[in-house]
Amino acid sequence: MNRQFDKATLNKRTVNDITGGRRMRRNRKAGWVRDLTRENTLTIHDLIWPIFIIPGTGQREPIEAMPGVFRVSADLAAHEAERAAKLGIPAIATFPKIELDLRDQTGSNILVADNIINRATIAIKAAVPEIGVITDVALDPFTDHGHDGILRDGVIVNDETVSQIAQAAVLQAEAGADIIAPSDMMDGRIGAIREALDGNGFSDVGIMSYATKFASSFYGPYREAIGTQGLLQGDKRTYYIDPANSDEAVRDAAMDVEEGADMLLIKPGLPYLDIILRLKDTFAMPTFAYQVSGEYAMIKAAAQNGWIDGEQVMLESLLAFKRAGCDGIMTYFAPEAAALLNQD
Repeated sequence: MNRQFDKATLNKRTVNDITGGRRMRRNRKAGWVRDLTRENTLTIHDLIWPIFIIPGTGQREPIEAMPGVFRVSADLAAHEAERAAKLGIPAIATFPKIELDLRDQTGSNILVADNIINRATIAIKAAVPEIGVITDVALDPFTDHGHDGILRDGVIVNDETVSQIAQAAVLQAEAGADIIAPSDMMDGRIGAIREALDGNGFSDVGIMSYATKFASSFYGPYREAIGTQGLLQGDKRTYYIDPANSDEAVRDAAMDVEEGADMLLIKPGLPYLDIILRLKDTFAMPTFAYQVSGEYAMIKAAAQNGWIDGEQVMLESLLAFKRAGCDGIMTYFAPEAAALLNQD
């Protein structure tokens, strides 16, 4: 049915009448007012740079699935640390890719004091003493089956794994690690690591708990980077969190807090912003996210194809973590983002 509208009648109700005089655009009209009213800000100090370590000297290998990311030997890791320090990045997280002949069912090489992860820590600290070094004690880079724990009769055994990673944490602290970040998701690991560190004179070494690590499909490029792709027997759903579960993630984090975690890390990042918000609201602790390899690779691939503005999407994705409650982000974009933030 056609209706005739009287323009004069329509114009009697102005936009001000409709909004009650409120105009959201007043705080958006110019750059200076947008700066004044901005609720969250991304800074260089929010960035942690994960790097991959390989044996040898002067070694640098590209990772096909992660454009712009390389595996480097310990000596070059020290150079990367110098680069990070010049950019203002406060911390580096190291992950090893070790030789296949050093991997076994129990990941025993993690208990070798001069393994490549500890050599990298020593080299980084010698070159840049002031930069933070964060190390992982999960066994997946060290096992021949690709799991984060010790495999016995087809089962990842919890308590034996916890004992081993607690010993490894002490060795990593002796090498100079500032923070131990266990990503294995074994029950009771945080308390055991804290006890081991304190009992060996490392009470000042922190623990960044992978409080909620999900059984995600976003880890593929990382597994290529550390050389576990194709090794994995079965899957990790018996110890990683189901992506469907939010309440379970909070309970898992609560156990880590009770056992002595100093910081909480959520992995992956962007698909789990709701988890970040819940943990920050629940525990009010330093909270971090790992923008994982799959997230990085998707942004890079889309940018290389010209489908998105890579720099702007990168910065927007990092800002999303801050908005969700993160105090910092572990990201492969760290040096690229830091360079842009320094320009600003």
